[in-house]
Amino acid sequence: MSKSTLVSKDLGLETNVKDVKDCNNYYLTLGVFEDIKDAIDKAIYAQKKLTIRYTKKDREKFIDAIRKATLKNKEKLAEMVLEETKMGRYEDKILKHELVAKYTPGTEDLVTTAWTGNKGLTVVEMAPYGVIGAITPSTNPTETVICNSIGMIAAGNAVVFNGHPGAKQSVAFAVKMINKAVVSCGGPENLVTTVKNPTMETLDVIIKHKAIKLLCGTGGPGMVKTLLKSGKKVIGAGAGNPPVIVDDTADIENAAKNIIEGCSFDNNLPCIAEKEVFVFENVADKLINNMLQNKAIIINKNQTSKLLDLVLQKKAETLEYTINKKWVGKDAKLFLDKIGVKAPCDVKCIICEVDAKHPFVMTELMMPILPIVRVKDIDEAIEDAKAAEQNKKHSAYMYSRNIDNLNRFENEIDTTIFVRNAKSFAGVGYGAEGFTTFTIAGATGEGITSARNFTRQRRCVLAG
Repeated sequence: MSKSTLVSKDLGLETNVKDVKDCNNYYLTLGVFEDIKDAIDKAIYAQKKLTIRYTKKDREKFIDAIRKATLKNKEKLAEMVLEETKMGRYEDKILKHELVAKYTPGTEDLVTTAWTGNKGLTVVEMAPYGVIGAITPSTNPTETVICNSIGMIAAGNAVVFNGHPGAKQSVAFAVKMINKAVVSCGGPENLVTTVKNPTMETLDVIIKHKAIKLLCGTGGPGMVKTLLKSGKKVIGAGAGNPPVIVDDTADIENAAKNIIEGCSFDNNLPCIAEKEVFVFENVADKLINNMLQNKAIIINKNQTSKLLDLVLQKKAETLEYTINKKWVGKDAKLFLDKIGVKAPCDVKCIICEVDAKHPFVMTELMMPILPIVRVKDIDEAIEDAKAAEQNKKHSAYMYSRNIDNLNRFENEIDTTIFVRNAKSFAGVGYGAEGFTTFTIAGATGEGITSARNFTRQRRCVLAG
């Protein structure tokens, strides 16, 4: 038995790689390279093979294998990400991987249109870009890699990932898992690649490479700005700071339960998670009391001040607040222990009453800390919510039975996601209709991304 056969057998795969040397090299890397230029070159070659040798039906076969591999490895992925990043909650990370595996659209998202008439036939196809350069965050590293890979491969592309350095091992594992899945059903090697040690220098190589025509970035505003300077087509999923409004017609018990569940999910790491609440003052006490019945704990003004000093830092030159990154995604109990507040071990969320301009309201914390602001009416609620959202065009939520209030807030906040009377994750298909994505491109306008966003229009005309 050849060495290549042994390697393939160990991985439980059948491969169409013919050359023993190439096969061995492939299974040593599985898409993860020391040199970013090698990662790009291999992805270019893989995408050419994908275009020439494989059909749309083949691509769906690859995607089905990726879905199955993700579900099989969901506990391992959750464990790896938690261990490497030290952020979030294990059980919630499992759920996030289930969501991307089950509900990320594949080739069914691609639609060909056509016109016929006396002068002939015109067909518009959703064609691939080729090789896409993608940047992923540390907050949702493997979920973003898997979600993007499914959509990009469905569209006929290969992808080179520059993962966050703080999650590079998890990203490498996900890339290897995806490549194993693709090759196991006869697909090309290195359809998804990454560099072993991602840096700003490796990102610069990706941005400037002439073969990469599309850049897709999921992360903070600085990353999006960097990509936009490239002069290339960019899909930029930047930060959010989603507000919630609760008016006096809402089902308060339902609102309290959902808001705490959404805010505390994976310790508030997802960009769609509820970040601040604006509640009508005549139902505020009822909302807070119900939150306390859902594993939340409220702190007083003095404790809130201590918490602010712990998790936010003020820049001397601008007087602006920035988050203390070492507290991002940590358990609520750790914050409370640090500021001297006794709490049960299963506490999920810290709530505090503040004014509308408080730094907790105006800063995307990505921590299980939920500021609550009392407002007198819908006018004040919408004004404050818009100020907090800061025109990021990301997500917003409202609990109400008043259709006029719901419609008004939806129109005025004008976010990519707007959820009525449900938790934030309903906006990406959890417990609601619609599909899942972890790249919500409010910054560049694509919105909820899927396979079709990773295509370009190609018009084929037959005249006469």
